Amino acid sequence: MKTKWYLLGCLGILVVGVLVVGLSLAGVYNRLVRLDQAVQAQWGQVENVYQRRMDLIPNLVATVKGAAKFEKSTFTAVAEARAKVGQVTSGQMQNLINNPAAFRKFEQAQAGLSSALSRLLVTVERYPDLKATQNFQDLQAQLEGTENRIAVERMRYNEIARSFNTYRESFPTNLIAGFFGTKFAPKPYFKAKTGAATPPKVDFGQ
Repeated sequence: MKTKWYLLGCLGILVVGVLVVGLSLAGVYNRLVRLDQAVQAQWGQVENVYQRRMDLIPNLVATVKGAAKFEKSTFTAVAEARAKVGQVTSGQMQNLINNPAAFRKFEQAQAGLSSALSRLLVTVERYPDLKATQNFQDLQAQLEGTENRIAVERMRYNEIARSFNTYRESFPTNLIAGFFGTKFAPKPYFKAKTGAATPPKVDFGQ
């Protein structure tokens, strides 16, 4: 009789232990899911502001092109950089935050577009009549706001990605996350260029 109660007691302890471990694993998994969803939501905001800039470029180029007819190489550089961004992001956006290599290509393509766009805007200095038009001034204001928003959303993404990575790399969460392959892969960060402590400034000398 004692043996029976002993065995039942051991079984009860084992069941309780399994339940405790199972609930703990479920809690870790659920928190990983919540943090991962937060990163994905913020990544969506980053995508939105970059897309906003992409959408502004055709109007900006058309406006400048009308006055700066001899800046063909600059317009070509912008078109090529914009096309490169499209090639990098096409069909990859959903997996970028789980693929560091693809993320870096995206970041480099966006940096290339920023550089080409900056060169385009420098040409405006040679055309004071263009700077005075209402259409150009409206585009200037929209671009300034978009560039600032890009910097803000990138910063917010880095903060949320850091929260995810900190939890994901803690023990024993790192062991649990490892069971799910790339589903809970560490999130890459946006890296600022040397000296780029502030967002790009769009200044037309006004």
